[in-house]
Amino acid sequence: MEKPLVSVIIPTYNRAHFLRLTLESIASQTYQNFEVHVIDDGSPNDEAQHVCEDFEKVTYYKIENSGGPAKPRNLGIKNAKGKYFAFVDDDDIWLPTKLEKQVAILENNEDFGLVHGCCEVIDEKDVLQNKIIGRLRNIQDKHGDVKAKMIGRWTVMMPTSFVRKTVIEKVGFFNEKIHAASEDVEFWTRCSFETNFYYLDEPLVYYRIHKNNISGNKNAYIELPLNLKLVLNQAYFENKINTATYKQLNERLGINFINQLKRNPLFVISKMRIFDNFWWLKVVYLKHLISKILK
Repeated sequence: MEKPLVSVIIPTYNRAHFLRLTLESIASQTYQNFEVHVIDDGSPNDEAQHVCEDFEKVTYYKIENSGGPAKPRNLGIKNAKGKYFAFVDDDDIWLPTKLEKQVAILENNEDFGLVHGCCEVIDEKDVLQNKIIGRLRNIQDKHGDVKAKMIGRWTVMMPTSFVRKTVIEKVGFFNEKIHAASEDVEFWTRCSFETNFYYLDEPLVYYRIHKNNISGNKNAYIELPLNLKLVLNQAYFENKINTATYKQLNERLGINFINQLKRNPLFVISKMRIFDNFWWLKVVYLKHLISKILK
């Protein structure tokens, strides 16, 4: 049997109908040298397993519920055999040429370790919403050496991601200790310190918006600047950025943290010293603090 070049990793929980649509879109790819790992995060029924049985390239696993996609994704990574990994959630849809175009990019561009892009939005009934997400005004900010541009500003759209196995071997697994809505941001930020990103400005994915989206929980992002601060500190310790860049990015994360003030003011004020022991004496922080209080 031919070894798959691409391993597709899908966490799922109790969304068998959407999962089937996702798997159908993968099965319909113009590029076919892939395997699929579906990791069921403890769904209360066997519907996902029955769906997976209808697709020959799919391997199904079921684990005890972990409460988020990090642990299922990590299990998929451990079992994947491909040279490239593609991640997608169980409610998103790939357009037919998604894998073909991304494989070609990494096969022909050794200086890049990751391909990503933007998405068109659909609702729970598959209706296009005439909205593109994941595209910046200056798309070059998402292309090339993005670590200083990315941290604290944007992330990789998960269902567009396509990454070399060698990059993941360097950065390690998804962090299972942080909130389920921000583990992807932390992971892709770590990747940005290891490789160049190739931004393909073409929506090859339908990103589904519905009431059960994990990313819809805005309170989940309160601690994200603190998690990214740890990534930044590690990168600086390993000499992946210079002192000036470190200070610039640290200040950006501090401002992002202040922006969470109204969600939990006591928590934010008590933790701001992580970014600067004397932050209350810095004009840049005070301006943002006052603006948040007055709003």
